[in-house]
Amino acid sequence: MKHICVVTETYPPEINGVAFTLARLVDGLRARGHVVSVVRPRQPAVDGVRRRADVGLALVPGLPVPGYRQVRLGWPAGRVLRDRWTERRPDVVYVATEGPLGWSALRIARRLAIPLFSGFHTNFHGYARHYGAGWLWPLVLRYLRRFHNRTLGTLVPSPGLRRQLHAAGFTNLSVLARGVDSRLFTPRRRSEALRQAWGAAAGDLVVLYVGRLAPEKNVPLVIEAYRAMQRVSGSLRCVIVGDGPSRAALEGAHPDLRFCGVQTGEHLAAHYASADVFLFPSETETFGNVTLEAMASGLAVVAYDYAAAHMHIRHGERGVLVPYGDVGAFIEAAVALARSPQVGRETGARARVYAAGVDWSSIVERFEKLLTKESGDVGIRRGMDVVGRRPRSLRRGPGRTQDGHDRLDAASPSVHAAPLPVPVALGESP
Repeated sequence: MKHICVVTETYPPEINGVAFTLARLVDGLRARGHVVSVVRPRQPAVDGVRRRADVGLALVPGLPVPGYRQVRLGWPAGRVLRDRWTERRPDVVYVATEGPLGWSALRIARRLAIPLFSGFHTNFHGYARHYGAGWLWPLVLRYLRRFHNRTLGTLVPSPGLRRQLHAAGFTNLSVLARGVDSRLFTPRRRSEALRQAWGAAAGDLVVLYVGRLAPEKNVPLVIEAYRAMQRVSGSLRCVIVGDGPSRAALEGAHPDLRFCGVQTGEHLAAHYASADVFLFPSETETFGNVTLEAMASGLAVVAYDYAAAHMHIRHGERGVLVPYGDVGAFIEAAVALARSPQVGRETGARARVYAAGVDWSSIVERFEKLLTKESGDVGIRRGMDVVGRRPRSLRRGPGRTQDGHDRLDAASPSVHAAPLPVPVALGESP
């Protein structure tokens, strides 16, 4: 049994992919007998006296992130962390976010000689581009590289992102993928009453989007694809689940769409299961948990060929993959499903069968092994595969180095991934 401390700027009850993933990992480690403490910023709306008294939770000051007041950025907390970790020293620290709180955790852990790992959860490059701050990316990249390379290792959600970060000069990278709760997200939660509330008749095709309503999520492409689908089939409805700074404008411009706000738990699962086609046009994901949730719910997914979609969808069999950034191909794929609803149903059924086997237990086990292995065993850790087994790729072959890494040269196989933090185009040398 180990004492593991997780430091993060976002955690439930905040609703986002990072918070959800961390909660799954923390709960999974605790179920395996570990003591897990969490350090995060205060959330004034939800942090009552009882929560503050939780010995496994340390709350630090924070401030709202501009544009996302429900998410708070943690201030540096070096003194709090030093006192807390001196009194009760953790065996290992995992820092999930790279803000001021994360940096102070890195500094104090190094000073106290506590093993520390980090996670790369957010595509800062894509976010900066959508919020008019793309010019800052070279500086951000230098900071992130320095931050992560000062830890024992950085956990990333996909092999594609690992290759890109490696090309940008990041070291000691390991893949920690994501799972899905296929007992929660299941076609059995399909609700005719919910479909009727959406105005969908028995034979209508319901198109669904789940996620933040913000510029970086590319939600207008969902609506554009839906309008194209309407031109070939009149029996359609479009449902948007989520909230964010773009909601008011989208809802005002498209009153015929059903905006359902944030949904969680069984309500969210029912929204998935009661739809038929899932459109996911985001170009800024490090993973995209909603892809697996939609697949587990039996939906036909249309998504760009990177991140979770690239890892889990076999094109034409359990979903539809579209070349990254190809808007026309995305719309054409959606229209094809409107023309052939039976194809979509068959695709969704196969997606469900596959996703039912992608559970969280192997991911938690992998996380546990990464954090609890001896800190000197970085070489093997870098060469391990997604579920923690020594892969066949450790044998030398085309496009591989002796230690199993992907060669980033002309001999390497093509990589189906979004151009996230690759600095070449920005004039930044690795």
